[in-house]
Amino acid sequence: MCGRYALIGTPEEVKAFFNLLDIARFPPRYNIAPTQPVLAVMAGPPREPGSNLPDRTSMLVRWGFIPDWAKNPKELPLLINARSETAAEKNTFRAAMRHRRTLIPASGFYEWKRSGGKPVQAYWVKPREGGLVAFGGLMETYSEPGGSEMDTGAILTTSANEAISHIHHRMPVVIHPQDFPRWLDCVNNEPRDVADLLQPVQPDFFEAIPVSDKVNKFSNTGPEIQDRVEPKTEPAKPAEKGRDADQLDLF
Repeated sequence: MCGRYALIGTPEEVKAFFNLLDIARFPPRYNIAPTQPVLAVMAGPPREPGSNLPDRTSMLVRWGFIPDWAKNPKELPLLINARSETAAEKNTFRAAMRHRRTLIPASGFYEWKRSGGKPVQAYWVKPREGGLVAFGGLMETYSEPGGSEMDTGAILTTSANEAISHIHHRMPVVIHPQDFPRWLDCVNNEPRDVADLLQPVQPDFFEAIPVSDKVNKFSNTGPEIQDRVEPKTEPAKPAEKGRDADQLDLF
């Protein structure tokens, strides 16, 4: 899954990486949490033939997807992630997967290794070579009963690759720059035409750095939450009754 992430690249770096028409100024964000506004990139208006101008735009959306058919969003779970394997068929995400695919600019994400259902160690997972990364995302504009509108979004996830699976079994979908045009072109590319982009990223793309549990609190927003720490050891499992604790288990 992806429950926290960061965007610490400058607006100029984000604009260049995503080939944006324009972008608003924003400060580094080290601990982006659900329900907060997040930056989403989408296809812009059609360009005139021969134009070399950028053709993508960006906007802020609420991180927490609300489908257009929802009558009372408070009755829905907080939909910050969408499973890429089923998004094209699920009633909640089907329309967005067909018509409103986005890119979510990020510098990396946080994940928690758990033991017995409890978080043991937090990790800052970032591109091994540094720089920015694009997560596959979905957007929906929800019309509230009073008439106002709210743009909302979710990050698509896929199975974790072998480098991340020891931490968590899911990870964000990564869309590479060469695939940006195909992913964002919802006019000519149906979900089946971009299904091949929803695979786990190559194992050497990310590195996972153990960090403190400061990231658990969304009020901690400084760069120190990304400082490397000595990873915690998992609590030892109690030996089963009637068995030698040192006996090797072949099964």
